[in-house]
Amino acid sequence: MSRVAIEYCTQCRWLLRASWMAQELLTTFTTDLSEVALVPGEGGVFRITVDDEQIWERKADGGFPDITVLKQRVRDRVAPGRSLGHADKADKQDVAEKQDVTD
Repeated sequence: MSRVAIEYCTQCRWLLRASWMAQELLTTFTTDLSEVALVPGEGGVFRITVDDEQIWERKADGGFPDITVLKQRVRDRVAPGRSLGHADKADKQDVAEKQDVTD
């Protein structure tokens, strides 16, 4: 089972955002995660790791992750064969719409 760590800026008061994301991950990956840790930080940090591998960093990735994107990135590392149901369908629909625009 995997460990997710969400490091958030205490100065920016991002605890609620971090805890909501933790709740969403624990609800979605009930048997795939051993822990979701909330790690207080400073200086505008908002970083998410799975087993010490960074999957999101606010400054590098341009803001905060959409919860669907976050779940997909976590799933790709902890349960690659697992379907996320409507979240996967929405992602496939977005790709199809982008292809229609470029065609």
